[in-house]
Amino acid sequence: MCDLVARTGRHQQRYEDGYRLVAGCVPFRCKTCEDSSSEKIVEVLLINSSSGPGLLFPKGGWENDETVEEAAVREAIEEAGVRGDLMDCLGCYEFRSKTHQDEFSPEGLCKAAMFSLFVKEELELWPEQNTRNRSWLTVSEALGSLRHAWMRDALECFCKWHEEKFAG
Repeated sequence: MCDLVARTGRHQQRYEDGYRLVAGCVPFRCKTCEDSSSEKIVEVLLINSSSGPGLLFPKGGWENDETVEEAAVREAIEEAGVRGDLMDCLGCYEFRSKTHQDEFSPEGLCKAAMFSLFVKEELELWPEQNTRNRSWLTVSEALGSLRHAWMRDALECFCKWHEEKFAG
């Protein structure tokens, strides 16, 4: 049994100018090539969508009682079952959600702050494990598997960030 429980409901959600505020992350790890070249391969963690085909990065509503960083960390634990070091913000991305239209955002407009998360632990039990599968993919595999264009944009920003942060 998992001691962690996913937050549900919308009564604590943050909104700004008709946008629902969302926080998420690009969970990543570095693996050494198996061909003994000691070259590092970056892999990112994607999860399946609960509302249709395609893969996603963990993300969800930013609530009133937490910082945007805390929300991103919480979503990584709830949806993907991973913990690690939250690093830099990769940017903010606007999108429209068909499943999250409400009185505060009737158009379903969302604004997501996306962070990089260096994964240090994969939990055996996590709140959404019965509805989510996680998949480690190379960046090129992930670009071809992501459901939303804005998440591909976030992944491209992650690649630039990772190159600058870990070059040399």
